[in-house]
Amino acid sequence: MRALLIIPLLLLAACQDEPDFDTRYDKAAKEIDARAKAMDADIAEAEKAAAAASDLPDAAPPSTAAASSGE
Repeated sequence: MRALLIIPLLLLAACQDEPDFDTRYDKAAKEIDARAKAMDADIAEAEKAAAAASDLPDAAPPSTAAASSGE
């Protein structure tokens, strides 16, 4: 009989330990931001390695075509 009284109290105590929405959101936002920064760093490193491996100069000037007369 006592076990039937203790079980609801234990369940109630377990529910109180769960973080609220804002806490879970902030944690997820931080994880996503960290992953995005890591991906950006990987992409920058890969682009740098690709530029070093190629024979092209790092910063080629953009080609400028003659302006169209519009006719």
